[in-house]
Amino acid sequence: MAKTTDRAQRGGHSGVSIEDVALAAGVSTATVSRAVRGLPRVSPATREKILGIAEALGYVASSSASGLATGRTKTIGVLAPFVSRWFFSKAIEGADRELHARQYNLSLFNLGGHGSHRERLFSKTMVYKQIDALLVLCMALTHEEIEHLQKIDIPLVVVGGHVEECPYIGIDDYAAAATAVRHLIGLGHTEIALLHGDDETDLNFDVPRVRIKAFQDVMAGAGLNVREEWDEWGDFTVLSGQNAFHRLWDRPGPKPTAIFCASDEMAMGIIFEATRAGVQVPADLSVIGIDDHDFSEAMGLTTVRQRPDEQAEMGTKMLLDELDGIAGSVRSMVAPHELIVRSTTAPPRRAGVVTRTDAAPGAMTAGAAPGG
Repeated sequence: MAKTTDRAQRGGHSGVSIEDVALAAGVSTATVSRAVRGLPRVSPATREKILGIAEALGYVASSSASGLATGRTKTIGVLAPFVSRWFFSKAIEGADRELHARQYNLSLFNLGGHGSHRERLFSKTMVYKQIDALLVLCMALTHEEIEHLQKIDIPLVVVGGHVEECPYIGIDDYAAAATAVRHLIGLGHTEIALLHGDDETDLNFDVPRVRIKAFQDVMAGAGLNVREEWDEWGDFTVLSGQNAFHRLWDRPGPKPTAIFCASDEMAMGIIFEATRAGVQVPADLSVIGIDDHDFSEAMGLTTVRQRPDEQAEMGTKMLLDELDGIAGSVRSMVAPHELIVRSTTAPPRRAGVVTRTDAAPGAMTAGAAPGG
């Protein structure tokens, strides 16, 4: 009789676990998982043996599986720390577009800005095979979580930031931030403030750190001073940009002539409050962001464009191709970024006169800086 373990419900039937099937068949749990879900890289003889043992023991891959012959849920999981913010909503849109075209379903796992139920999510939901693959948006996975997923050999890819031990798709955040700062320096700005991300959740998000490093390096490379009092933080929202503006302008002392914001939404918050305070953008303050948010063009915001929907669409395609047996489909990839010059950046005011830039508004290739 098969031994029942503390993870017995993983099979969802008769208290038989995936470990029980693996032990009886003399194979790894990953091989059992691939065999019962109809995934490639299992020999016909091994698959037949595993399916026979699984059937005899009463093990079923999941309650939603159509049976041991296929074992597929035809569902891809998307794990997101937020769903209300622009990057995540656009990425979900891109993933759903590819899934719809391939007749797969999307199962959204929303952490709601915190990880309080991460343990249950990984130990109960994903590892119990309610999904065939996992797309992770802008958050790191712990080593233990990766081990959970590797145990059943579930394909996964991270979108929107570098994550150790995982394939990922995203822009080069260092290069994108450096492009933005060089644009400001190229216009003649030397007094530049930083509004960076500072995610206080436990998502281990490394994008804020990378963009801060790029700002510091480019400023140092240009021989410019980074003022500690002009280092502000936000959480990638409009509100946090509004609050950051007041902290900058309410503080006594000199004011920056430009500010690099690590997201367009924070840049919008800066612009809203600057306007209310009588600070003219860009005459008194140039503002640049990263993203090319849906509202950025209407606001005339200079930004570094990325396409999270295309990143997620590509990541989803990789997962589905891997499930279809195309080995090596899931891999790391750097997505493009592009400097878009609009009306919120200009040369700094000199002696009460605003000089004009020769750079015409419009799209510029990533890394290019006017006058540079």
